Amino acid sequence: MKTKSLLKIIANCHVELRDEHGNLKEERWIHNTVTALGDAHVADQMSDQGDVAMGWMAVGTGTPTATALQTEVDRNALTSKTQGTGGDDNDVIYVGTWAAGDATAALTEAGIFNANAAGVMFVSASFAVINKGASDTLVITWTVTFGAT
Repeated sequence: MKTKSLLKIIANCHVELRDEHGNLKEERWIHNTVTALGDAHVADQMSDQGDVAMGWMAVGTGTPTATALQTEVDRNALTSKTQGTGGDDNDVIYVGTWAAGDATAALTEAGIFNANAAGVMFVSASFAVINKGASDTLVITWTVTFGAT
């Protein structure tokens, strides 16, 4: 008898917008999309076929397509990328930070990429406008759970 195990990948991001004094202005939890290219990237990473690992997060003012942000405003190297521990060891936590003066816009989309320009978009999110002012700081913490049940 043949059995089949399905590896699900679930991605969620936590967005925090803070003012120049560090006060929380806005906070959101957003369920989002793992792209088809993101699925293929996971297989590549597990078989070590050569794709560059995810290392950048981008924000924009459009709606993500299946492969890119529609209107990318800014892309930064990840602030951190860690594996969960204990019962959460099947999580990878990606953090992206935009300082004051960086990515100042009416943001509506975000994604994680494996290059500092173009590249494979692993996950994407679309959301209601987050107005990042020139003195605001934006932190997006993306938790990707592998083998989610």
